[in-house]
Amino acid sequence: MDEVWLVRGAIALYAAAVAGARRERLAGAALLAALALHTLALALRWKTLGHGPFTTMHEILSSNLWSLALVFACAWWALPEVRGALRAAAPVWAVLALWVLVTDAAPGHFPPTYHTPLLYLHTLVGKLFLGLLLVALALGVRGALERGPKALRLDELAHRFAAFAFVFETLMLIVGAVWAQDAWGRYWGWDPLESWAFVTWLALAATLHARLAFRLSPRAHALWLGGVFVIAFLTFFGVPFLSETPHKGAI
Repeated sequence: MDEVWLVRGAIALYAAAVAGARRERLAGAALLAALALHTLALALRWKTLGHGPFTTMHEILSSNLWSLALVFACAWWALPEVRGALRAAAPVWAVLALWVLVTDAAPGHFPPTYHTPLLYLHTLVGKLFLGLLLVALALGVRGALERGPKALRLDELAHRFAAFAFVFETLMLIVGAVWAQDAWGRYWGWDPLESWAFVTWLALAATLHARLAFRLSPRAHALWLGGVFVIAFLTFFGVPFLSETPHKGAI
């Protein structure tokens, strides 16, 4: 499928953006070109299969790599401080990119319960949550490596992005519950994916609270954000494919 080669080209351009991170114009141009190529790849797959990239591991990894890069790029162009944090986000991009390259790009099964606008809303707010959390983590890591006013500024921005991420994760849980009621007749079933999504929500809430209540240092704040992101990453890309019943009824 041509989509696979477009994704590979996009990954090469993502790598070029990271490699040229210190030259902002070069990195920005490479990032923009990567997103354009990746958008074309996802659109081609969508047109070919007749549904969005929601079913197979290849589709989910590819679409999340795209959304993480898109959210980061928007933050990059909006805030100069984010540009210095590009390399802090690179390891996450690298894991997803390498994972995409080794997964099977064959089409998957599109469950009847996915034929609803709630799927698109649930997916949208979930991707915004993870993208904003990655920006928060990258800024937090940069803040932990700096000193003085710059460290405090980066730490404050990391906190704000984490707060926005919390809003979108809350919306993700609410929309998911409404979708579950519509599809399976229950708002919440404590299946593994729901449970771990709730654990992620609690961990992020605790991080926001701890940062305000205990006046965490930039380094400690970055560690908390790192822990939350690890839980979120495992929830998004581990639980759905390791559990026998990630979402009851999604068949």
